[in-house]
Amino acid sequence: MAELRTNPFKQAIREGRPQIGLWSQLMHPLVADILKEAGFDWIVLDMEHGQNEIQDVLVQQMAMTGGTAEPVVRPPWNDMVYLKRILDTGAQTVLIPMIDDAEQAARAVSYCQYPPQGLRGVASGMRANRFGRIKGYHPLANEQICVLVQVESRKALENIDAIAAVAGVDGVFIGPTDLSTGLGHLADPNHPEVQAAIRHAVERCKAAGKPAGILTADNAAAERYLDWGYTFVAVGGDTGILANGADALAGKFLKLIGR
Repeated sequence: MAELRTNPFKQAIREGRPQIGLWSQLMHPLVADILKEAGFDWIVLDMEHGQNEIQDVLVQQMAMTGGTAEPVVRPPWNDMVYLKRILDTGAQTVLIPMIDDAEQAARAVSYCQYPPQGLRGVASGMRANRFGRIKGYHPLANEQICVLVQVESRKALENIDAIAAVAGVDGVFIGPTDLSTGLGHLADPNHPEVQAAIRHAVERCKAAGKPAGILTADNAAAERYLDWGYTFVAVGGDTGILANGADALAGKFLKLIGR
């Protein structure tokens, strides 16, 4: 008989163990298969700024089976239908964008929890319960679902204490680029005001007893965020790895031949 899988990412951040992640937007199971054994703890399958659809997320999760990384699926919006379908694919961790206040955070949690705690629609045979092979899946599922909410606006930053206090919010993720824009510094997360806000945010999360996460492709910034107390930190993305690697390799040999 199949058994419900314990969510290792949720357990790790609950225990305060740092988790190193990567963003994935290339939408292909071969990419997921390559990345799953790199050693990352979590990989975001992005439906907000990536062009992933439900079927893309499904096959990438299948490709990640047996790797080190927990799939973290980001829907395009805080939407009950999207979240229901994502969770039915077997995803146990979701990253929900553009949460501005406690009410929106509570709605996000409710969309991910089965009744009576929430509003998640109930299906009897889907990948999440191994097509009916996990007996007693529904009453056990809520405990393994990990709900991460994104704070990425001035309003959200002002409401971060209330957002972090919402029951069922397992972690708070700071969206640095949108946050910088909301603070008046378009796409500039390194601006001193934004850096101060990022540090303030993790302090508020720690005060609430909730782990905080963030994304940066800057190695020095990633080290700084870990030092400040961020628990789950994404340190780059597959598109950047491919673009930077291709540029460096081509540049090396073009220089060699004088071009």
